[in-house]
Amino acid sequence: MAKNKTHFTCQSCGYQSPKWLGRCTECAAWGSLVEEVELSKASDARPAWGAASGQAKPVLLKDVESTSEARRLTAIAELDRVLGGGVVQGSLVLIGGDPGIGKSTLLLMAVDRLAKDRPALYVSGEESLRQTRMRAERLGVSSEHLHVFSETDLEKVLAAADKLAPGVLIIDSIQTMFLAELGSAPGSVSQVRECAGRLMSWAKKTGVPTFMVGHVTKEGSIAGPRVLEHMVDTVLYFEGERGHPFRILRAHKNRFGSTNEIGVFEMKGAGLVEVPDPSALFLSERPKNASGSVVTSTLNGTRPILVEVQALVAPTGYGTARRTAIGVDSNRVALLAAVLEKKEDVQLMGCDLFVNVAGGLTLTEPASDLAVCAALVSSLRNKPVPAQTLILGEIGLAGEVRAVAQVESRLAEAAKMGFKRVVMPRGSARRLEEKRLEVVAVETLGEGLAALFD
Repeated sequence: MAKNKTHFTCQSCGYQSPKWLGRCTECAAWGSLVEEVELSKASDARPAWGAASGQAKPVLLKDVESTSEARRLTAIAELDRVLGGGVVQGSLVLIGGDPGIGKSTLLLMAVDRLAKDRPALYVSGEESLRQTRMRAERLGVSSEHLHVFSETDLEKVLAAADKLAPGVLIIDSIQTMFLAELGSAPGSVSQVRECAGRLMSWAKKTGVPTFMVGHVTKEGSIAGPRVLEHMVDTVLYFEGERGHPFRILRAHKNRFGSTNEIGVFEMKGAGLVEVPDPSALFLSERPKNASGSVVTSTLNGTRPILVEVQALVAPTGYGTARRTAIGVDSNRVALLAAVLEKKEDVQLMGCDLFVNVAGGLTLTEPASDLAVCAALVSSLRNKPVPAQTLILGEIGLAGEVRAVAQVESRLAEAAKMGFKRVVMPRGSARRLEEKRLEVVAVETLGEGLAALFD
């Protein structure tokens, strides 16, 4: 009997080598190559998920029937928002996050809502049936159509799914699933890739929306080959500190909706609770009359959220001043500090700068530039910014304050939260149809600082 051939696969990037290497030549990871058995038959070597499905020959684009994607609501508004309006039939969704962040809790709550009128299958490869039942009781999951299955063999899982014909399938997690014919251990690159491919093919063929939980590495990316994220329709990341009650669900890829939307949850004893008004949550612990604390508005998709930007400026005890930023790009902070020194003669060269966005949000748009500058100057001069003042504006290298997008929705959110005054770019103020707040329009960084501190 001929012996099956083997090769060595890097568990970090998927690189294959005919012999073992201590260090991967592609990603430079040490000790990541693991021996795997090659498939003997050519037919087995071709992935089932790679075969064409649907039309067997090319067709004209204008002849393809155009239909709207059917969606099902999970009754969890924050999850539906991030998915783009609900779960699309036949979609494959990958959700990743740190251990204990709440991935399984979120999916168990969602499948409870989806199993009200149709059977649903929750496959747990990490917990026993009794453990899953205990967690369901704690979360108040009570659907009579929810089926649980503790299994790691994907062939048995798909056979059970074909027999049950569920309305939704949950795989927790993809790293525990395996195919016996591959011969490698569960969680290896080949197992994760092939199992995800089988699930994708099954979801497209049956039209059943499928969710997969994915473990993350210490770098924060989903474990397994990078092709895993390219194969699925949607990639969601569940973010947040384990010691912090806030959880943020963010879409990194979505074929059926925007990737800018976020969902905000709060972790409590009975599970995850939606936060429909995140602005109030992020500003609830804002200190009063504290220097270095300002409020700005950031857009996440169509949702404006008010966040607190904090800054601390202190004399450096070393030869080189530190520039530390959490929630803001550190290069952006260094750029704004240089503009303050060059254009407004604000002496920051001999000071350590620390900038933080309270609540764990990340500011990705430049509309918060003026707020960061105001927080730095407030801390340096030890002068607080008026508590009911909102600050908006992008800063250019010449010290100009540039316009920001969707000002009306930002100001409406600020007015709802009790803000009375806004310092904003003159270009955006001209386009305002309704002034909900007292508007202070500025054109330069100097004018903005004068409006706040003089």
